[in-house]
Amino acid sequence: MMTLDDFKAARRVLQGVLRSTHLIPSAYFSSATGNQVYFKPENMQVTGAYKIRGAYYTISTLSQEEKQRGLITASAGNHAQGVAYAAQKAGVPATVVMPTTTPLIKVENTRGYGANVIIHGATFDDAAAEAARLSEEQGLTYIHPFNDLRVATGQGTISYEIFSDLPDVDVILVPIGGGGLASGVATLAKLLNPGVKVYGVEPEGAASMKASMDAGHIVTLPTVETIADGVAVKTPGDQVFPFLQQHLDGIITVRDEELVNCFLDMTEKHKMIVENAGLLTAAALYHLQPKGENVVSILTGGNMDVITMASIIQHGLINRSRVFTFSVHLPDRPGELLRVAELLARLNANIIKLEHNQFVNINRQHGVELKVTLEAYGAEHKRNILSALQQEGYDAREVNTSSVYNA
Repeated sequence: MMTLDDFKAARRVLQGVLRSTHLIPSAYFSSATGNQVYFKPENMQVTGAYKIRGAYYTISTLSQEEKQRGLITASAGNHAQGVAYAAQKAGVPATVVMPTTTPLIKVENTRGYGANVIIHGATFDDAAAEAARLSEEQGLTYIHPFNDLRVATGQGTISYEIFSDLPDVDVILVPIGGGGLASGVATLAKLLNPGVKVYGVEPEGAASMKASMDAGHIVTLPTVETIADGVAVKTPGDQVFPFLQQHLDGIITVRDEELVNCFLDMTEKHKMIVENAGLLTAAALYHLQPKGENVVSILTGGNMDVITMASIIQHGLINRSRVFTFSVHLPDRPGELLRVAELLARLNANIIKLEHNQFVNINRQHGVELKVTLEAYGAEHKRNILSALQQEGYDAREVNTSSVYNA
C-alpha cells in the first residue's frame, strides 16, 4: 500500500536531493481558461523532470545485494535520466533500454550520468520487454518506470509541495503514461484533502489508462501514436491501477494539435521549455468545468531536443495563422513582383520566402506562379491580406504552408 507513512519516508529521503519547484501563477492561462491557474514546474527539476523523485527513492530502499547486482530499467527518457543520476550518486552501475523514438538529448543525458544505454524497439513497451529479458538473464535489479509502488510513492511527494504552496487547491491535473505519477499524486492528495479533485490527462493517440478505466481492467492498446513520447505507453501498470480507480476523479484526453499550441504559449508567455508529455495538463486546462477554481497543472518535464522544438514552433505558428502561404498568378512582365511586394509591405506582412515559377505554363505569356510565405499577426491579419490582394485583382489562394516552408 501507499500510506501516509510511506510518503513521509520518501519526502525525508528526497530532502536535499530535489530542486525547489514552487508553483507559478499564470495570468495568461487563467484569463484564457476561466480558472486560477498555477503551474508546478517539474521541467525545472534535477535531470529536467519529476522522475528523479521515484527513481532516487526506490534505489534508496534497495538492499546492498540488490544494488551490487546492478540496475536496469526501460524508459523513453526521463525515468532513464532519473535512474542514471540516482545510480551514479549511489555508486551503482545502471543499464537503460530506450526505444528508437527517444529524443537524442535524453539518450545523451542518460549516458552523461554514466549509464550503459541500449537502444531497442520502436516503443516503450518493446524496450520494457527487452529490459525484463536482460534483467532475468543477467540477474540485474529492475527499476520499473511506473509499475512499482515505491516509484509511485516517490513521485507522489509532489502533492506535499502543491498543498504547501496552495493549501486551498481545488483541482490537480497530472499527466498519465503508465500511471506511476498519477497514482502517487492522487493517493497522497486525497490523504491530505479528500475533497480535492485529481484528473489524469492522456493524449488521444495513447489513452491506454482511459481505455483501462472504462473497461475496469488493464487494456493493452494495439498501437500508440502521439508526439508526447514520454507517455506513449500501450499497457499501463497493473500495480498502480487500483489506486487510480480509487482516487482519480476522471481522465481528460487531448489532441496532439493542442500540445503544439500550448508549447507556443508556454514558450512565449512563460519563457519555459516544456516537452510535449509535460504539456498535457496545460492543454487540459481548456477542458475543465466548472470555472473559477484554483487549478494546479503539473508540468512534468522539459527534456526536448532543438530539432523537435523547431518543428513544434513551426507548426504552432502555422496553426495560429502567424505563418501562412498563398499562391497567385501574375503576368510575366517587369514590375509585377514589385507591385505585390509593395502591397504586402503596406499591409505590414513580413515576407519569409518567395518562389517565382516561370514554367508553370507552357506559354509564359499566360502568366507565372508566385508563392509567398508570410509572417502575420494571426487569423484576422491573414484574412485582411488575402482580401486586399483579391481587391487588387489577384486571385490569391492559400496553399499548404508546411510543404512550402520546409522546401
